[in-house]
Amino acid sequence: MSSLIQKYNVPGPRYTSYPTVPFWDVASFSKEQWIQSFQKSYSKSNQSEGISVYIHLPFCESLCTFCACHKHITKRHEVEEEYINIVLKEWNLYLNLVDEKPIIKEIHLGGGTPTFFSPNQLKRLIKGILSKSVKHSNYEFSFEGHPNNTTKKHLQTLFDVGFTRVSFGVQDYNQTVQKAIHRIQSFDKVKKVTDLARKIGYASVSHDLVFGLPHQTLENVLETIRKTKSVLPDRISFYSYAHVPWIKGVGQRGFDEGDLPKDEEKRRLYEEGKKLLEKVGYKEVGMDHFALESDSLYQSMQNRTMHRNFMGYTAQKTQVMIGLGMSAISDSWYAFAQNVKTVKEYQMLVNKGKIPVFRGHLLKNKDLQIRQIILDLMCQFYTEKNSFESLKIDANLLEELQKDGLIYLDNSYLKIPEKGRPFVRNVCMAFDQYLLNKKEKENRFSLTI
Repeated sequence: MSSLIQKYNVPGPRYTSYPTVPFWDVASFSKEQWIQSFQKSYSKSNQSEGISVYIHLPFCESLCTFCACHKHITKRHEVEEEYINIVLKEWNLYLNLVDEKPIIKEIHLGGGTPTFFSPNQLKRLIKGILSKSVKHSNYEFSFEGHPNNTTKKHLQTLFDVGFTRVSFGVQDYNQTVQKAIHRIQSFDKVKKVTDLARKIGYASVSHDLVFGLPHQTLENVLETIRKTKSVLPDRISFYSYAHVPWIKGVGQRGFDEGDLPKDEEKRRLYEEGKKLLEKVGYKEVGMDHFALESDSLYQSMQNRTMHRNFMGYTAQKTQVMIGLGMSAISDSWYAFAQNVKTVKEYQMLVNKGKIPVFRGHLLKNKDLQIRQIILDLMCQFYTEKNSFESLKIDANLLEELQKDGLIYLDNSYLKIPEKGRPFVRNVCMAFDQYLLNKKEKENRFSLTI
């Protein structure tokens, strides 16, 4: 494994979309084309499967130095009311583009820190969204909660308006690691809020863990998992820390890069952590995710309905996802569109009655073909050979991957066996036409391993 890590640990995308954002053809994109694509896709999919709504709530009271999200740091909670007013105005701009009420299958509140907002403001937000829409018969609403400020009232209020899934950011319980990433929270707080969620009735509770953090050792990771075992969340995201300070700036330069575990050392954190998770009863789901057999995410992988988009892995697929809020990304399947990245500009554009999109990408037929291949690989570790026979692919990379036992390729299909799953991003890269054709040498991505 050591030699394979050295060989394949190269910069590469995480493939929450294809094409990935750095390769969007923004020059050929216009807001008018996005609106046309949205309307076309919406009319086909709303009645058949419903839509998803992602709401970006960007405010945080302090900066976590490991975070690569778009956020706005402030302790001024008076910003809550105006921001939610603007999000609801943006929602109305989209409603003006369609003739029928949207049928909402998924809502996800991401951040930032959604629980920066008071329970009453979150209730006002969700009621404002739902007052002009219909809940799908199989809806799932979820939110990201900070263990330090998620209260019983947050949990109860959101549960009362339909939320049944919550994800808590844990990262690591070691105090030295927590200090380095500026995220101090005790196991007792995480346990308390997890127990509260279950008592209220949440069907799925998830914990986010991260490996590869500054000063993190194997014992840190194993101790974090042992503590996590004692509360047994339904899902666990076990992410690789993506060190991209050239993109995210000061936040990810809050510690010395020499403090980060590297290459084989970092991968061992994952492999040993994975063994312990599986021993506890978790099943590997997609890339960097684990779930109990009773959880809907595991079940969706088993019945081949699991999906991946800008919200990450999801147990349900919708063709249309509307992204509301600063920096949020929308997806019509045929096009992507991203909102402006500052709160000030976002509020200004929406107040002028303009959908606040500033860039995007219109998917060509070949893009759509490769998007499906990469979705198959990321969600099922499998794709039919006839899905890519007409494409230009990196045959040398596929040959190397097969020689190293990381893929199985025959006349009918390509499959990623257990040994190859840590390298799924590398397998996807063999089909990425934009990577194959790129001419610039700029480093745009984190390392794959």
